[in-house]
Amino acid sequence: MTDTGKKPKKPSRQQVYTLVVQIGRKTGDGLPEGATSAALMCFASGVDEAEAVRETVALLKQADTAPLDVTGYGTLADREAEGHEIGADERELMQRALDENSVIVAQMTPFFGDEPDTD
Repeated sequence: MTDTGKKPKKPSRQQVYTLVVQIGRKTGDGLPEGATSAALMCFASGVDEAEAVRETVALLKQADTAPLDVTGYGTLADREAEGHEIGADERELMQRALDENSVIVAQMTPFFGDEPDTD
C-alpha cells in the first residue's frame, strides 16, 4: 500500500507586494533621535495586496511603530511592467518574503524636521 492518504499540496496563491509605509513617532519606535517620521520599504506576502497591507500594518503596530499611510506598488510583475529597475538584492528579499510567508522591511528612511515646501 503506497497511498498514505495525503492530498497533493495545492500551489500557493501567495504573491509578494512592494509597500512603502509611512510611520509617525511613538515611544520605543527605534527611529533615530530627532527624526519626525520615517518611510519603510517593505516586501510582504499575501494572496492579494489588501492582505499584504493588513499583515504589514499589524506587524508594524506589534513592533511599537505608528503606521500612518501605506502605498502599494504591486507585485514584481507589476513593477517590471511599469519599468522599475529591480536589482538582485531586492529580488532575493522578495523571494525570502514569499518563501517565509512574511513581511520584510528592506529599507528605512528617517525624516527630520518639517516636510519641504512643494510650491
